[in-house]
Amino acid sequence: MRVTRALAIGVGVAALTATAGCGGKDTADSGLPEAKDVASVAKYVSAYTTCEAVQSGDAYDTNRTGENYSWGAGGEVDAPSWGIKERAVCKDASGDAITLLITPDMRKFQSAVKKNHEKLLVGQDFAVVPTGNDAIRGLTTSDLRLLTCDPDFSVPSGYTKKAALVDGCVLTDYLPG
Repeated sequence: MRVTRALAIGVGVAALTATAGCGGKDTADSGLPEAKDVASVAKYVSAYTTCEAVQSGDAYDTNRTGENYSWGAGGEVDAPSWGIKERAVCKDASGDAITLLITPDMRKFQSAVKKNHEKLLVGQDFAVVPTGNDAIRGLTTSDLRLLTCDPDFSVPSGYTKKAALVDGCVLTDYLPG
């Protein structure tokens, strides 16, 4: 939930994660980007915003100072219910954290997102959680989608909205400000 609060500060309401659609059989015409490893996710993110000083999530958490936390520091990564294979963190141009998640079981990941009332940006097999305004704005032009399971979330006309892998969850290119 901390990232959600950080993104709420940065974007206004939503935290970002790549769109859902697990690589393979669960990906029905998703059009979402794929990444085989953290280096691939960092390269993808770097095409839209700064993603420097990539390090493991544990290393980042050990060395961070102040309020610049990253998503997953609360133990989500270690909980099997999230289906997260790996977590890393890079920094945007302002020094704010961008969490990079490898999520090979997107259905499991989406179920955890729903259960924990998160909102994240997702791709087919990875998620990205920026905390700074610059990174959030930059990623709005990417092919990542906001994953939300909020039943009161509405998408204005002109934006896409597709059902996610988990009932009650959607993927959208609309990021509330």
